[in-house]
Amino acid sequence: DGQSGNCRICFSHHSFFILLGIPGLEDQHTWISLPFFISYLVAVLGNILLVFIIITERSLHEPMYFFLCMLAVADLILSTTTVPKALAIFWFHAGEISLDGCVTQIFFIHATFIAESGILLAMAFDRYVAICDPLRYTMVLSHTVIIRVGLAVVLRSFSVILPDVFLVKRLSFCHSNVLPHTYCEHMAVAKFACADIRVNVWYGLSVLLSTVVVDALLILVSYTLILNAVFHLPSREARQKALGTCGCHLGVISMFYLPGIFTIITQRFGQHVPLHTHILLANICMLAPPMLNPIIYGVKTKQIRERVVSTFHSGTMLSLC
Repeated sequence: DGQSGNCRICFSHHSFFILLGIPGLEDQHTWISLPFFISYLVAVLGNILLVFIIITERSLHEPMYFFLCMLAVADLILSTTTVPKALAIFWFHAGEISLDGCVTQIFFIHATFIAESGILLAMAFDRYVAICDPLRYTMVLSHTVIIRVGLAVVLRSFSVILPDVFLVKRLSFCHSNVLPHTYCEHMAVAKFACADIRVNVWYGLSVLLSTVVVDALLILVSYTLILNAVFHLPSREARQKALGTCGCHLGVISMFYLPGIFTIITQRFGQHVPLHTHILLANICMLAPPMLNPIIYGVKTKQIRERVVSTFHSGTMLSLC
């Protein structure tokens, strides 16, 4: 009976996995779910409101805000791909996920992450042209160019991550099907395979280097040129205005890259860091940018801030009537 039971378990490994949530903190899942739920609620409402305002406010029909709209949509996809499943684990112990569901989650998490990196690069280029070559701004970043950039970002992210689906689907799983995580991650799943996963490892690394790392380097070059141009502006008022327009974007870039960099460092060199710390850091990468991006732009951008206030004021007046 024991052997037949083991065989049944071995067979089931090919069809589903069990996500544990935050390992070692299972008794705290109810409390941990509160910041997850609040962050997700803020992310969904904030990004939907941001998209609505940019679409309906004609004064915001500019390249920077179109890119911001793309970022908000990507944030909605990224948070919705991961957080609802995490909450289901925390509240209902619903950790079971099929292999196909796991692969789908891997695809959308990684594709959206790379898309966000590409959008941030496009936003950096937008600021570069606006500050370093303002006379050609409308010509360089026409509506046609913006549409092409958006399509290029989506096609790049989908094309480089699609092989991940086949790399995971080709694997045979014979080890434990219990994943100590809140969502499916490519290498976390691949580690449970019986087969050689060197192709998965090297492909994953090459994708990271050729997309996110290259984007980060190009953003760094872009902002080096921008800051050099800003500090050569003749008046102090012009310098402050230029720095103000870049401040929001730099904040968003920091929220996107810094948690990821810190997570990679702790995974590579933090052998003594508890597993639950690694998982919490990975979730911060998924939660923080979607939640904070609309807040940063809402507070720092005058047109968005005024439109948000007028929208809520109109809603309040209608409810009173």
